[in-house]
Amino acid sequence: MRRIETPAFIAAVIGPFQSVGGWLLAGSLWPGYDPVTKTISDLAAKDSPVWPLMSAFFLLGGTLTLLAAVYSKSFPMPGRVVLLLAALATYGLTIFQTPTQDTYSVAHRFFAATAFVLWSIWPIFATRRDPAAPMLLRPKATILATGFFLLLAIWFLSVWTDPNFTAEGVAERILVTAQALYMSLAIVLIWFEERRLYTKQ
Repeated sequence: MRRIETPAFIAAVIGPFQSVGGWLLAGSLWPGYDPVTKTISDLAAKDSPVWPLMSAFFLLGGTLTLLAAVYSKSFPMPGRVVLLLAALATYGLTIFQTPTQDTYSVAHRFFAATAFVLWSIWPIFATRRDPAAPMLLRPKATILATGFFLLLAIWFLSVWTDPNFTAEGVAERILVTAQALYMSLAIVLIWFEERRLYTKQ
């Protein structure tokens, strides 16, 4: 039986904490940084005083996603491939930094937008149709989750490129936190359920 393995479980437990903790810590070390108007990427921009720290958290997040993709063997292969691509996109947005607070990098926006979209659609690719599938991998759950995340991603990407919108930092944090929590919750719940079933056999 293919199951969620321990490295994926550990990555899922750490994931949301490092994601939120990363931008909270980096933002707190930059006096004057405004998380309402500034994106998380601004913390890793080349002119940011905390860019090495935020970049390290980005790389850690990509690595945890990579571990989830490799070791979440209960997920159908298409879902794992999408998570793998999301991890690579996270590496890409880290390597291609935003140049300054007042400019942007086309490459960074490409990798960031790609990561947001991949994180939004992985649930539908991880759908399992058998009746014994975990609830969060059943069609109703994955369709609802994918639709919700896509709406959030489209909303954020539209305001991210709108100079008249002044709360893109809030919009981005809502999106990335929701996406990280869903994947972690799916992995953790399935991990416990599989072990409960295993001990009954």
